[in-house]
Amino acid sequence: MDLSNISSNYDSAKTGASAASANSLQNSLKNISADSTEDELKGVIKDFESYFVEQVIKQMKDTFTSDEDEDQTMSQYKDLYMDKAIEMVADEIVEQSGETLTQQLYEQMRRNIGLE
Repeated sequence: MDLSNISSNYDSAKTGASAASANSLQNSLKNISADSTEDELKGVIKDFESYFVEQVIKQMKDTFTSDEDEDQTMSQYKDLYMDKAIEMVADEIVEQSGETLTQQLYEQMRRNIGLE
């Protein structure tokens, strides 16, 4: 069984997932205008907060873990699942404790796009 393509497929999937997440967030931000509703603004802000918290958690994980002793193929599969788990945790953190920051970002965004 040839496993040589697994690594390149994994790298493409991981890079693609990160890029897709960032592109999705960027597209959401582009759709915001003075005509946007409060729910649309807060939705984009929560997406941004989740993405930000997700990146912080990933950096913390990378700081405290080492994959030197693990089988590379198993490590890659673990990383794929870990990225999804981190994304879910980030969403939950924002949902549970992000209301103050969400409100501050919402008010700033309203000022920036002239909704006051």
